[in-house]
Amino acid sequence: MKRLDIIVEGQSEREFISQLVAPYLEECGVIESYYVSPIVIRSNPNNRGGMTKYSHLKDEILKSLSSSNPDLVVSTLIDFFRLPSHFPHPENLQSLSSDEIKAQEIQKCMSADINDSRFIPYIQLHEFEAFMFASCDGFRYCYGDSDKRTSSLYRIISEFDNPEKINSSPEGAPSKRILSIIQEYDKVGDGNIILLQNGMEVILEKCPRFRDWIEQLIQRCRE
Repeated sequence: MKRLDIIVEGQSEREFISQLVAPYLEECGVIESYYVSPIVIRSNPNNRGGMTKYSHLKDEILKSLSSSNPDLVVSTLIDFFRLPSHFPHPENLQSLSSDEIKAQEIQKCMSADINDSRFIPYIQLHEFEAFMFASCDGFRYCYGDSDKRTSSLYRIISEFDNPEKINSSPEGAPSKRILSIIQEYDKVGDGNIILLQNGMEVILEKCPRFRDWIEQLIQRCRE
């Protein structure tokens, strides 16, 4: 069986792959030949998701790649924000001019470390929650225009043409901004409703780094 494994950090990312990414790939004709499987990183005995070390992610990557299936593609969807320090990286990482370049160089080092042509590393700038700021539609659907707090969320959206650039400080990361405004925000429940309302097409339009990754997956699965 042809298979695309996408290794993610948690349940909300898994739902995103299942509910938005996989259907979009189906529209592009990829699912006709590939089964898309989101895999949550397991880093502790009680099987909860999450990643505190590169070794946790590497274990999952190597587990998928242990298959001798030549028609296998393995990728990742992990956050650059608070990326564990032990990830493979170039010696001059801190001197690089932007977070986008840093993420790109870390991906290259991951690829060299895994050393398997079936592996396509991807690191999201700066957080998975950036996708929620691709449109006002999701926040409006969840919280309504009558909730004065949503105007603060809309203001953030208007300030950034590219949601992937939202991250002025640890407190300014997308998830932190949402929680500072909507204290009852639930990442899995609310988050995936917001993303479904925003829609894959809008997310791809507003998030060019993410779009490039999706296009890369489509190209590889069509080869």
